[in-house]
Amino acid sequence: MTTPPDATSEPSTRPPVVVPEDDVVFRLAQLVLLLASLRQLDLPGASIERLGFYDFLVANPMLVLTDEEDRDRKRLLMAGFDGRALSYASPAHRFTTRRERLQHDLALLVAYGLVAPAVDKSVLYAVTTEGVELAGKFSAVYARSYRLSAEILLGRLRRLSDTRLREAVHTWTTTALDSARPETLDLLDAIHLLEDSPAADLSIIDGPEPPPTDGHRT
Repeated sequence: MTTPPDATSEPSTRPPVVVPEDDVVFRLAQLVLLLASLRQLDLPGASIERLGFYDFLVANPMLVLTDEEDRDRKRLLMAGFDGRALSYASPAHRFTTRRERLQHDLALLVAYGLVAPAVDKSVLYAVTTEGVELAGKFSAVYARSYRLSAEILLGRLRRLSDTRLREAVHTWTTTALDSARPETLDLLDAIHLLEDSPAADLSIIDGPEPPPTDGHRT
């Protein structure tokens, strides 16, 4: 079987970098695991706002656990989480993007019968029996690590009121030079810090000066 002559000329449609949270199935699996963890803690469910906070922080627990001596932080490091990972760059932007997808993802899970909404002063989303059964079948290493993160983070976050949780998330997702997580500065943040410094030399970033347009060097 021969390859069509024009097959190599077609541009590839695959993205240069595959980001797990851009995959719908991956996000749905995380939500099912998260809601199953809520049920194990005897929580009736969560509003879409709190679920958005839980969803992002459980997937990125090192934003919360910044104390090097924290026993739970050490447990998560052993489970494979690392605050220096590239996925921790620009957390505020990533949190906003993930929260915008949440309503769509929940709608899919409700349609699949894995999650059900209930009204208790507000609309709460909880995993169904089918969702619990599905979550129990996830056996990948990441699934085990995610369950551990959910156990630790939900145990802490559930104690916070909506207002305090909202304020805490703003602090945890704000990147600054004097923050508890300076390693999360991405390249753009570093450039901005250099630009703000009067002694900054950006020549290494700008690169060498191009030759004159007439082709003659001075």
